[in-house]
Amino acid sequence: MDELIFFINKVFISGAVIGSIYAMGAIGITLIFSILRFAHFAHGDLMTTGAFITFFLTALFPQAGPAIGIPTAFLMLPFAMVITSLIAVGIDKAFYKPLREHNVKPIVLVMASIGVTLMLQGVLRLFFGTSSRNLFVDDRKEIFRLELPWELASKNIVITEPQILLFLFLIVAVVSLHLFLTRSRLGKAMRAMSDNADLARISGINVNLVVIVTWVIAGSLATAAGTLLSLDVSLKPDLSFSILLPIFAAAIVGGVGHPYGAILGGFVVGFSETLAVFNWAILLRPLAELMEWDLPSKMALVPTEYKITVPFFILIAILVLKPTGIMKGKLL
Repeated sequence: MDELIFFINKVFISGAVIGSIYAMGAIGITLIFSILRFAHFAHGDLMTTGAFITFFLTALFPQAGPAIGIPTAFLMLPFAMVITSLIAVGIDKAFYKPLREHNVKPIVLVMASIGVTLMLQGVLRLFFGTSSRNLFVDDRKEIFRLELPWELASKNIVITEPQILLFLFLIVAVVSLHLFLTRSRLGKAMRAMSDNADLARISGINVNLVVIVTWVIAGSLATAAGTLLSLDVSLKPDLSFSILLPIFAAAIVGGVGHPYGAILGGFVVGFSETLAVFNWAILLRPLAELMEWDLPSKMALVPTEYKITVPFFILIAILVLKPTGIMKGKLL
């Protein structure tokens, strides 16, 4: 049973955590692509920016969270989401909107997003340096160990407070996004513009408002993803380097332009990563002892240091075998 519990901790819980992060990032990527028709390569740095804004607010009010029994960073998250959303809208008006008004090709917008990436990285390093930060300033991360009633198991299922908050936030975010896209007038306008932007414009839909709301949703989810990931591990200025490829892979796997596909793609990529780097020798050890087999000490499909290659191979496989993704999104 210890081996099974180890598998649950290292694969099931870890895969669900990273899959949730990828899902929130991929939703922003796919919304921007479906509405504005370009791949936003600065989205990973938008996640990092949101996380650092949360860190700044947490450092200003370190005792706010413990006073009500939650991490201060999670309490400051809604304020950081608002600020990051305003930054995202400002970036669009300053860099992307003038290009759209000149009817440039999507590749020009993609190159502009790379420029925005470099700009955001420079600003973050200028104000916050290059060292890692801890989002727990005057509080600490709670770790819960779930004891199982089985006598054969000596280990516990381990889950942290940030992971629980992440799962709860994802559920609320997904349900809210679904209701917004399907029930609200503005959500229906976003879906109409995603299907046919020219027809939506002729029909009298406020295109500028739809674009603003798109950036607000993308910026808010990016902030939540960056903050909740940093709460569970640590906040690094190069966070976007390790997360950009996986969230793009998640968006493409699920179907580019399909928000629900982005959620599915996030979990597919997240669990693929954890399954690929898991040491299967530990799980197979009881069977090997029973059958008197000689197992190597490590049986991971991919070494941990090469985990970033897993989304790359998934991305290539999807583009070759099923370019529209699982839920048949738009072609790149």
